Amino acid sequence: MNWHKNNNDNGNPWGSGGKNPWGGGSNNNDFEDSFKKATDKVKNLKVGTPRNFSIFIIVAILLWLATGFYRVEPDEQGIELLFGKWNETTTSPGLHYFFPTPIGKTITPKVEVIRKINVGFRTASDLGFASNSNAERKVAEESLMLSGDQNIADVQFTVLYKIKDAGNFLFKLRNPELTVKDMSESVMREVVGQRDLQFLLTEGRQEVEQVVRVVLQDILDSYESGVLIQSIQLQSVDPPDQVIDAFDEVQRARQDKERLVNEANSYLNKIVPNARGESAKLIQEATAYKEQVVKQAEGVAQNFIDVYNSYKNAKGVTKRRIYLETLREVLEGPNKIILDDSGSGQGVVPYLPLNELKNNKQSN
Repeated sequence: MNWHKNNNDNGNPWGSGGKNPWGGGSNNNDFEDSFKKATDKVKNLKVGTPRNFSIFIIVAILLWLATGFYRVEPDEQGIELLFGKWNETTTSPGLHYFFPTPIGKTITPKVEVIRKINVGFRTASDLGFASNSNAERKVAEESLMLSGDQNIADVQFTVLYKIKDAGNFLFKLRNPELTVKDMSESVMREVVGQRDLQFLLTEGRQEVEQVVRVVLQDILDSYESGVLIQSIQLQSVDPPDQVIDAFDEVQRARQDKERLVNEANSYLNKIVPNARGESAKLIQEATAYKEQVVKQAEGVAQNFIDVYNSYKNAKGVTKRRIYLETLREVLEGPNKIILDDSGSGQGVVPYLPLNELKNNKQSN
């Protein structure tokens, strides 16, 4: 393509003044001039000279050394590898420096994340399904355990743990998750084997969780696994499916037994206090009667003593008084007929009312 060139446009196809179709020509010319000068300097630069090559090497080394800085987040631990070998230390959160690649390498795994292992069953996430799915599968070879009373228990539980030491977790165990799973299953079998099934089904769940957590943590610490057990959660403790109906029957029988025992204890608690009260009443009445009889006997004895003392002092008077008192006691009462012993009573016929005496005797 050719365009007209004259002495006034300086070879600019857009006309005089150096203007372009977007307006303004002087600023564009300044930029083009600066770019051209910089290009000329680069062309004139001789990289092959010893001085320039040394500068380039120094800059490259400085940039390479600068890549050795790394940052550890608050929920991470830093691990430093020198020629691929762990240097047995972990770094805390913050900014650190280590040999750059390929001499050194740093790893910063998350250590505050709570990890979960299911033993005896698999959830939807374990099986590869969506997390909102309710799919679940039992693993009988893991869940069936022998209790202390020779019964079989179906135990399903979850282990929650996190990383305590990232270096030990990554380099002391070949497969940390499998190790935690196998050891937790082994410890759970040991603890279940020391307790009765009924205890596991009722009040023993919390105790089993605490014992398993402590024992499992001690074992993992002895392995230098770098794992911290957060908790053991028993999901279910049941008899096997094959005998669960019979077990339910036994449970109902035990509940009936407990109900009858409670009713008997309630009746016992009601009867015993009444019997004790009645017993205390009889004892008190007997004690009062005893005291009454004793007092009366003491009074009679004292009266006899008084009479005897009076008799010693005045025998005649005392005899006469006793005789009169005795007659008064004998002759007291109605319907008494007195006959003298002379036998001269006129019109008196001796009569003994045997029928009346017999009726009085029967009525008494």
